[in-house]
Amino acid sequence: MGAEPSHPPLRSDARHNRERILRVAATLFAERGLDVPMAAIARHAGVGVATLYRRFPTKDSLVTEVFTEQFATCARVLEVALADPDPWRGFRTVVVEICAMQVADRGFGTAFLAALPDAVDVERERALADLAGLIARAQAAGALRADFVPADLLLVLAANNGLVTGSAETTRVASRRLVAYLLNSFRADHADPAAPLPPPAPLTVHDVR
Repeated sequence: MGAEPSHPPLRSDARHNRERILRVAATLFAERGLDVPMAAIARHAGVGVATLYRRFPTKDSLVTEVFTEQFATCARVLEVALADPDPWRGFRTVVVEICAMQVADRGFGTAFLAALPDAVDVERERALADLAGLIARAQAAGALRADFVPADLLLVLAANNGLVTGSAETTRVASRRLVAYLLNSFRADHADPAAPLPPPAPLTVHDVR
């Protein structure tokens, strides 16, 4: 029995069209949400609607492709953090890196804070499980305050997502300062037993926009 035929590689122009569609879709999803019409994506990418549907037969297939790449990047950051022998440094690295990615690419925030197709939800839930592991590890080491909960990371992302200014550089600088303030407040040695936090809200990714 012969080997199964493989799919031929995309021609150069088809590959460039695909890359441009993904780039434009990520930008439009970040700016307008996931309700952007496919026709608008095709128009901004400079391709015909038929070309768009040839590359991505459904809206969900396009959304999945765009945000799967986002979570692959997130997974690499988490892998490095989980391997860090210093639990606080690992936790801090993830918060800093994810927030930096969020302001550099608004689509990354959308990926965490929007309703996505099931295939991407699985990747997101895996990332959130790894984040919960980082939190538990930092708390067990006595570095992260005991009343910090995973939903607090969603609050961090929501706050960081609101830092939209007219200048990308100003947004980046403001985000770095906000994240530094928040991380400082998360340290266990800065928690004030006389002023406990209010109870956490039962947030999920679908509650924060």
